[in-house]
Order: sequence, then C-alpha cells, then structure tokens
Amino acid sequence: MDYELNGLPLHILLVHAVAVFIPLTALCILLHMFWPAARRRLGIVTPGLGLVTLVFVFLAQQAGEWLLLRVGTTPAITTHAVLGRGLLPWAWALFGASVAVWLWHRVGAGARLRRGAGAVAARVVGVVVVLGMAAICALAVVQVFNIGESGSRAVWGGSFSNTPVQR
Repeated sequence: MDYELNGLPLHILLVHAVAVFIPLTALCILLHMFWPAARRRLGIVTPGLGLVTLVFVFLAQQAGEWLLLRVGTTPAITTHAVLGRGLLPWAWALFGASVAVWLWHRVGAGARLRRGAGAVAARVVGVVVVLGMAAICALAVVQVFNIGESGSRAVWGGSFSNTPVQR
C-alpha cells in the first residue's frame, strides 16, 4: 500500500490524529468512570472513540513503517520508530478499557455488585480496576508524548533555532 497523500507522507497527518485521539479517549474513559452526568451523555461515544483511536494508531504505524523505508536512518529516527511500535498495545488497552467501562455502567454491574453479599470484595476489586484503568489512560498519554517528542527531535533536531531569518 502507498502511504502518500498529494505526494506527502501520510504518516505526518495520521500522527496528528493519534496525538488528539489518545488523550481524548483517555479523558472520556476517566469521565465515564468518575462523572455520572458525563457518562450518560457520552454513552457509546467512549468505546467508539476507543475504536477510532485503535484504527488511527494502526494506520499511523503502518504509514510510519512505510516512511522508515524511504528516509535515512539516524539514531533519532530509530528511537522514534522503536517508541512508535510500542503504542499499539496501549491503543488496544485503551479500547478495552473504553468498552469495559461502557459495559460496566451500561449493564449496571457495579451497582449490583455493591449491593450483593460480596460488597466489600466488589468495592476492593472496583478500586483496583479503576486505578488500573486510570493508569492505562495516563501511561498511554505519556507514551504518545514521548513518541511525539522523539519524532519532533528526529525531524527538527539541530535544524531549528530561535534566531530569526534575516530577510
């Protein structure tokens, strides 16, 4: 497949979508978990965003691999590529978390467990799950930041300064 658009690498466009959708999906998961009013309004949007994010990450990685075959390899590009290859598992984790949090509240499992005989155990499990999902959200956003920063260094490192161009 050719990952170009009007003669430009598609990777550059796709990474901007990833940089928007990963934090947006993470935010929606957190809102879904902690804010009932937002949960009611978001509904199926949260897992939908998780799916869109997963698709964009996959496409950005494919386009990045295509681009990597066409540019000279430097240590900065290698670092960026290695970090970028590690994002797909985080995108899957976000997608899984988005579906899980939506289903959990959609079927009312949390409320039923809190009222049952194992209410204390259910609360402990609930806290662990919430902390795990919050960690997934935070770490996915950090990973995107690190990938973006390494990509910026690979492209702009050493070629951009604060000195204005003389005209």
